[in-house]
Amino acid sequence: MARLQVLLAAVCFGTTGTAQALGPDASPVTVGAARIAVGGLLLMLVQRLAARPSAGPWARGPVLAAALGVAAYQLCFFAAVKDTGVAVGTVVALGSAPALAGAGGWLLDRRAPGGAWAAATALACAGVALLALAGGGSSHVSAPGIALAVGAGASYAAFTLASKRLLDAGHAVEPVMARAFGLGALLLVPVLALGDLGWAATPGGAAMALWLGAIPTALAYLLFARGLRHLPAGEVATLTLAEPVTATILGAVVLAERPGAPAIAGIALILAGLAVLAVPRRGPRPVARGVEVPA
Repeated sequence: MARLQVLLAAVCFGTTGTAQALGPDASPVTVGAARIAVGGLLLMLVQRLAARPSAGPWARGPVLAAALGVAAYQLCFFAAVKDTGVAVGTVVALGSAPALAGAGGWLLDRRAPGGAWAAATALACAGVALLALAGGGSSHVSAPGIALAVGAGASYAAFTLASKRLLDAGHAVEPVMARAFGLGALLLVPVLALGDLGWAATPGGAAMALWLGAIPTALAYLLFARGLRHLPAGEVATLTLAEPVTATILGAVVLAERPGAPAIAGIALILAGLAVLAVPRRGPRPVARGVEVPA
């Protein structure tokens, strides 16, 4: 069930690009900031309605790290895409996040990721590369853009690890996400104050902001956190690589985009990676006393 919740979250994440394509022309940075603002408000409302009892004092470090991860991802990712192109920026950001989350979990929890995670991550990241590069022939590689994309991957990994730490401390899903996104929205207020928000005053712009805040933010991250409570952070980051598969399928169905053979191969690789994680783990067979197990 936990893996299914993360996969459903990834499906919600994957609607972001299609929603932006159907909405008015707007700066991606202000769209990202508005998305977090709306999502943060909705998550705080959900927390108020859920009225979960507190699990005790909140550790300031993980709360701040989660909020910084939320805000920094928006800024780093959109800046990376602008500097080095959608294809390369997406490959580096999405591809680095699972590896960084797995390495961070190893350092923090002293638990090495398993072989299944490594194989799944390698397959899924190769698929992401094919998917992005299938439509990115004109992209160029920029060292600052690559650094920003890695920053986006690190921000996502930091958010995932910090949220995992808060959930493991016994805090409920709703207040953890409300704090991360509420504080993250406050950190992005300067972007909203200095950016052009004229698009948000149009019916299409308001609908886009509401969708982005409600579905790929509030709903998605509630599902994400419920799965994260029961799974290692690295595995969760790998499972969310189902996002570009959803985006590609929606692009074909809704926007009449036709993915070529490399994109289809990329989807197959990502699905293969997710299938590796979905295979149930076999524990050691119990041995009854006085019974010999045949070799």
